[in-house]
Amino acid sequence: MSEKHTMFSVPVVCFIGVSGSGKTTFLEGVIRELAEHGWRVGTAKHHHLPDFEIDIPGKDSWRHAQAGAVVSMISSEGKLGVVRKVDRERTLEEMIRVADGAIDILLTESIRNPAAAQIEIVRTAHSDSVTCVPEDLFALVTDGAHDVGDVPVFALDDVQGVVDLIEGTLLAGSLTEEPVASAADDKEHGGPKGA
Repeated sequence: MSEKHTMFSVPVVCFIGVSGSGKTTFLEGVIRELAEHGWRVGTAKHHHLPDFEIDIPGKDSWRHAQAGAVVSMISSEGKLGVVRKVDRERTLEEMIRVADGAIDILLTESIRNPAAAQIEIVRTAHSDSVTCVPEDLFALVTDGAHDVGDVPVFALDDVQGVVDLIEGTLLAGSLTEEPVASAADDKEHGGPKGA
């Protein structure tokens, strides 16, 4: 694994690409696969608008924020949601700290950071070029032909290939001694799945 991919307290993989490239769909597949393998996956997404709400307008937490709450929390037996007004976009390490030890890996969408493992998605129907230089790429997912040197290249539907790359390089040092068979077993055994 590259030295630059170890600067965060957990592995960080940034999925980037132009709008319409299929980032969200591909990322959903990666999240699903890693979670099924027992990894605790955190996600973060960049939003292009400075003011947005994650709650549905009209719902209680949205109404609290509209009324002036600077932090709005939603808590249930199985989930905690926090919406907090901030004065700047948070760094990757700050977002990892918010997860407070609850994740094995952070996957981001539309956040560029050459210190993280960047995977660019290029769908030729929306773009015909790679926006990253090969030195800043961990992998390329595409349906086109692009010269990116030794960077691993995967087809748009090869979620498993990308998951294998992530597990084999970024998560290889995070394996527990006792493999976890499923997310349900994770509660019983604790920790991420071994390979």
